[in-house]
Amino acid sequence: METLSSEGRMESLKEHIYCCNAATEVLKFGQSNLLHASGCEESSSVLFLIIPGNPGIVGFYKTFMQVIYQSFDKKYPVWAVSHAGHCVPPDVMDMKEDTNEAKLEDVFGLNGQVEHKLAFLKQYVPREVKLVLVGHSIGCYIILEIMKRDPLLQVLKSVLLFPTIERMAQSPQGKLMTPMLCRLRYAMYVPIYLLSFLPERVKASMVRLLLHRLQTLDESCVSATINLFSVDCTANAMYMGSQEMVQVMDRDNATIQENQEKLANAMYMGSQEMVQVMDRDNATIQENQEKLIFYYGENDNWCPVQYYEEIKRDFPKADIRLCNKGIRHAFVLDAGRDVALMMTEWLQKVLHSL
Repeated sequence: METLSSEGRMESLKEHIYCCNAATEVLKFGQSNLLHASGCEESSSVLFLIIPGNPGIVGFYKTFMQVIYQSFDKKYPVWAVSHAGHCVPPDVMDMKEDTNEAKLEDVFGLNGQVEHKLAFLKQYVPREVKLVLVGHSIGCYIILEIMKRDPLLQVLKSVLLFPTIERMAQSPQGKLMTPMLCRLRYAMYVPIYLLSFLPERVKASMVRLLLHRLQTLDESCVSATINLFSVDCTANAMYMGSQEMVQVMDRDNATIQENQEKLANAMYMGSQEMVQVMDRDNATIQENQEKLIFYYGENDNWCPVQYYEEIKRDFPKADIRLCNKGIRHAFVLDAGRDVALMMTEWLQKVLHSL
């Protein structure tokens, strides 16, 4: 168990596990085991689960998580699960577990990361536990996929922060990053490999130098960023990013009526393949509007204001908000506390009703 340095701040528990045979880091505030409560505590009926952006390093979210935990009087556990292969495992662990168990194909890819989170929930969270899912960036896409693939999950709310859920490659930042992620990423591995031999204090100094323009850098992000001096972690993050550019295209927002019409037309035309495709489309946003909160940035080059305006037009009754505070897409670097306080205000009514 590691302690968050200053007086009055509670302890966090950092665990390294294998999930889908891939090294996974889990950061926890509050109750650390929902399957077997200790004799002095009851198992919580609610869990906050953070699904990170890319890179999916849970250390970036430490302050954010701590504030959420405090805001609800330490009543509900707050966990964050890393993306598969985005953490530096302890010396006793490899990046992938050598086992005879069936392995998930391409666990480091985007679809594999979705299945990785579903497997984590199945293994560590009882089905009766109610979930508040909090996604950031591509974590929002993963949450929508989780809700689509396992509609029986007890989801109270899903908060989607700066959501990259559509047209990533067409966004201003996507146009810049797609060539690097899809064609040039291998060129990054050699310099990262050489930098990996530097002492930890030198790495930390380099990170602070790179982020010196931030007036209020969250210090927990410095140690989190050091993970990226690992070739394996960076390669897995960039590989996942390359798939994001290719696979995160149209928003999954078909209405139930539209799906029924398309399905009827496909059946009429005798297109068995189209019937199967349409039958899988669960109209995720439409069917879960009351459970979703979207939060877009005013100056976000990954999901620009145009995307906010279009989803607001398509779902006028949904809870879709636009930031007017100038918070950056990578809010965890300097605004984790502010976003956490804002988000907990949104959720007070929901949790108070329990």
